[in-house]
Amino acid sequence: MIRAALDVVTSIPSPPVSSFTIHLFSWNLTIHYYALCIIAGIIVAVFLTNHRLTKRGAEPWVVIDIALIAVPLAIIAARIYHVLTHYNFYFGEGSRPWSWLYIWEGGIAIYGALIGGAIGAWLGCRWTGIRFTAFADALAPGLLLAQALGRFGNWFNQELFGLPTDLPWGLRIDSDNPAFPPGLEPGTLFHPTFLYEVIWNTMGVFVLLWAGRAFTLQWGRLFGLYLVWYSAGRIVWESIRIDPSDVYLGLRTNVWAAIIGVVLGLVILFVQKRRHPGLEPSPYVPGREWKPKGAVQSAETEDFVDVSEPPAEQVESGSATSTVASK
Repeated sequence: MIRAALDVVTSIPSPPVSSFTIHLFSWNLTIHYYALCIIAGIIVAVFLTNHRLTKRGAEPWVVIDIALIAVPLAIIAARIYHVLTHYNFYFGEGSRPWSWLYIWEGGIAIYGALIGGAIGAWLGCRWTGIRFTAFADALAPGLLLAQALGRFGNWFNQELFGLPTDLPWGLRIDSDNPAFPPGLEPGTLFHPTFLYEVIWNTMGVFVLLWAGRAFTLQWGRLFGLYLVWYSAGRIVWESIRIDPSDVYLGLRTNVWAAIIGVVLGLVILFVQKRRHPGLEPSPYVPGREWKPKGAVQSAETEDFVDVSEPPAEQVESGSATSTVASK
């Protein structure tokens, strides 16, 4: 009895609900906390990225134009990646028809989001004239913070937890939850991998902000550091998770993806350092620079000052003579 009470006090509870309903006239709208966590992460990332880009001289809120393309592609690719790496869960024996469309139940993969988001961001940067590497570096800290917020969605859904544990910060999962492993006793605690990643990602935000200033990481190198930091932690969390996943050569697909992420991040850091030892001259590609309204640039005075020759009549009537006018 005392032991059970101690477990309740020292463990982490899971939220009793994962959604709420708003009644609008005769229509019921279900809002999932998972979706709210994702939306909160996107908003925070947009604000932080906008702040960092405008400090470098970019047009305020140009990030919105890029996000309009990048965010939808990121979400679509994240879902496709998750479904493909959990193929048997969605299309195997006993699976629910069309469950692969139920994104509100969870199931989006950050590496799929990175692939889709990178394509969308590249297209958005070409549209706005922003240098792709400058945008990636500005995005990196906000992206980590967004991922930290998004992981709370897994907590609300009681999903993606780790192996059983007797640690005092073990996570309680409802025994009637579909994700609860069969054969285990009710009340079994699990590693709160969502919390591990929240802490790791939040630490990473401060590391990236510090490293970006201390070492002036540009030309995509700060994003390379993001890949190394996030993926290194993901290798650990993914190795202790027990949710269904396809396995290749003894490793879960997301462990392989995280290993590739570390390698790719290191390649970006070293290659871009050799290719671009100097600083980025502007967050814009040459010829696409943004000029604030009303700004006057002395190097281009012809655009703002009339330097043409005056009419001949004005020259004759306004010219001075050296002779004294006769009385």
